[in-house]
Amino acid sequence: MKVLIVDDEKHVRQAIQLLANWKEYGVTEVLQASDGEEAVSLIQKHSPQIVMTDMRMPRKDGAALLTWLYEHAPEIKVIVISGYDDFELVRHVIRHGGMDYMLKPVQPDALNEVLEKAVSCWNKEEEGRHRMTKQRIQVNEMRPYYADRLFSDYLGGQGRKEQVLKQLEAEGLLPAANPLCTVAVLAIGQMDMRLYLKFKHQQELLYFTVMNIAKELLRGRGIVFRQLNHHAGEMVILYNGEPKALQALLQDLNEGVYLTLNRRFHAGISVPHAFPDEWADAYEEASNAVWQRNVLDPAYIHLKQQERFGSERSSKLSSLDEQLRLAALSGSEEQIGSAAALWINKLRERQSITPIELDQWQAELEWIIKQWMEEGQDGGANASEAAAAREEDAILSLNHEGGMDWELYEEQIVQKLQGISTQLIRKHSKDSFFVHDIAAYIERHYQEEISLQDIAAKFYLSREYIARKFKQAYGVTVLDYVSQYRTEKAKLLLHNPHLRIAQIAEMVGYQDEKYFSKVFKKVEGMNPGEYRKEHTLGI
Repeated sequence: MKVLIVDDEKHVRQAIQLLANWKEYGVTEVLQASDGEEAVSLIQKHSPQIVMTDMRMPRKDGAALLTWLYEHAPEIKVIVISGYDDFELVRHVIRHGGMDYMLKPVQPDALNEVLEKAVSCWNKEEEGRHRMTKQRIQVNEMRPYYADRLFSDYLGGQGRKEQVLKQLEAEGLLPAANPLCTVAVLAIGQMDMRLYLKFKHQQELLYFTVMNIAKELLRGRGIVFRQLNHHAGEMVILYNGEPKALQALLQDLNEGVYLTLNRRFHAGISVPHAFPDEWADAYEEASNAVWQRNVLDPAYIHLKQQERFGSERSSKLSSLDEQLRLAALSGSEEQIGSAAALWINKLRERQSITPIELDQWQAELEWIIKQWMEEGQDGGANASEAAAAREEDAILSLNHEGGMDWELYEEQIVQKLQGISTQLIRKHSKDSFFVHDIAAYIERHYQEEISLQDIAAKFYLSREYIARKFKQAYGVTVLDYVSQYRTEKAKLLLHNPHLRIAQIAEMVGYQDEKYFSKVFKKVEGMNPGEYRKEHTLGI
């Protein structure tokens, strides 16, 4: 903190500097000026927080200095130290924001009392300024998301459309008035695995990059936003220019994205619709166009589908349920590969495959595996419902051009079967069936306190027997399994920069942040702070 002493008498300035307990109040620098003119120059150069000034001085006097401060630096705290007990001077000080009016000669106790008051007042107001700045930053950060949410809610019919539309108009987010609009949907979510891994923990950066390019090309002919409902990974363009020009704009957008990311994205286009009444219909057309495109077709721009693929029968992965299950139970890489190849060869006979089918097949495989683990009991859900219930869409088996990647798709199926193979075999082992129940119990209750004694009481078995069988089945002790599972959950939470490490520790079952850090480092080889830094910086 800096303080400026203004007085035309040097000995007065020096006396004030000697009498005040500067260090006690956090003052690190004391400046001196002989009159108001010099004071203004020093204020502009050094930005002091407190000014102590005399009133009667040559050139610019104290009254003129107060007037200048009131207009140009009202946040500065002003203390007047004068030899004149003049009512007009006091009134001028009060009117222009002065904190105190002290008479010479200055007494040390009175001076320090006034100084403490000024410092306290400044610090309190500074906290308020920082708080307001932080709030403005947060509002600016949330504004794009707020706009995306409003547009998405309007498309999805969330709440009353009239109310959402009024909010969009009030925020100045709607494009220029036009009786017709055309909608384009950019399928950002239909990315290849390499690009997905590159942006895995920085999805917002990917959307930000594409959105900036789109805004630059639109130039007032429409708006672009991220769809937060329905299919994940969609960016929507509401275009109010000439409909025929939209295809050219999307081609330019793709070229811009290619120069930046070395990728081109697939986009669906609707026919023109009345705005805003038929806006949602236009979105559905564009979204369906890109999700029902043929991934065996190299085109990037897709128009409304005209039942081009209606004659081809839908393929069901469940038709190979038994072959897949037996292959997984065998534990043989060769049999698992052969079972996956059966499905791939069946699909290769098709003339068309759509992204929505790929997504459904992935969900169907997850559903089939779930049924195996539930010993064939119907959990009340089918493959389509399983797809809708997933927290985020799975990465589709597409190459860098958005086309079908047969090798990747087969590899994904093999990995799924290999991943479940050991669990499936263990499930069919009578000697260790309870071990998986214990693991499931840990995964459901990992946020609570878990001890081997509690588990033994829960399952009516001895601690020694549980410890031996669990180590045989999973290769780690029960407590190590708990630590590893909690650590995996913590790693996901560490990608959220708004969560403090202490909060994350509590969320995964640790009341002591230091103990959490110790366990985390033991499992990962680094503490939580180092992990967060390594996995949230850069791409």
